Amino acid sequence: MNPKKVDKIWTGILYAVSGLIVLILASLIGYILFRGVPHISWKFLTTPAKSFQAGGGIGIQLFNSFYLLIITMLISIPISLGAGIYLAEYARKNWFTDVIRTSIEILSSLPSVVVGLFGFLVFVVKAEMGFSIISGALALTFFNLPLLTRNVEESLNAVHFTQREAGLALGLSRWETVLRVVVPEALPGILTGVILGAGRIFGEAAALIYTAGQSAPALDFTNWNPLSISSPLNIFRQAETLAVHIWKVNSEGNMPDGPQVSAGASAVLIIAVLLFNILARFIGKRIHKRITSA
Repeated sequence: MNPKKVDKIWTGILYAVSGLIVLILASLIGYILFRGVPHISWKFLTTPAKSFQAGGGIGIQLFNSFYLLIITMLISIPISLGAGIYLAEYARKNWFTDVIRTSIEILSSLPSVVVGLFGFLVFVVKAEMGFSIISGALALTFFNLPLLTRNVEESLNAVHFTQREAGLALGLSRWETVLRVVVPEALPGILTGVILGAGRIFGEAAALIYTAGQSAPALDFTNWNPLSISSPLNIFRQAETLAVHIWKVNSEGNMPDGPQVSAGASAVLIIAVLLFNILARFIGKRIHKRITSA
């Protein structure tokens, strides 16, 4: 058979398979949005959930999701940035760094439920933090840290070696070259990875069931004392997130409008994750364009 015809046939097959996968994913997302968007309203997004009555919302769960996300990123970003810089700029090629990279690969492939059980044993039981925001944040740090570290390392490695040579030629030290030349050049890739990691954390449920808890106590949004039990900023309180709330409503929910609440919460979760992905692409392109035009 003519090689050109074979190439066209296999190219057509690849396009067909890719189109089928995209169609399946788009249909799934469209189905969730079609069922859930009509139930989304300002009242639904701001009012607390109800256990045995209809008309509850997801206000506290939504706040818990964003608050836990912020705490997790505040812990994981500095650690992953330092680890990525070390592996990309300072680590020598030997058995020790090979073990580190292999460990990162293994940790990045762990199921989230395993990370949740690890967090339950270490932070909830052994450290006696109980079901709390800080327990969930630390567990999600172990869940997200390998991916962020690998993203930082790959973004730094993508910077051409001539950029480093130029910095050293200008009289900068190695650390100053990394800080002032390499990291700004790799910033679009790093920020994209951070935002995508944030979307992954926002939609996580299994790890938080065993660490952050499955209840959402009433919060006093006029009390911002982090030591107060009813304060939204208290990191030692239980915090049912949006993803955990969806799982709980579908598994053991007692409210009469459970299917509507689940559909609306699922749509909000999908929209939030989509916004994280769109934001990652937008910010990455803008920063890359600004750097290249400077």
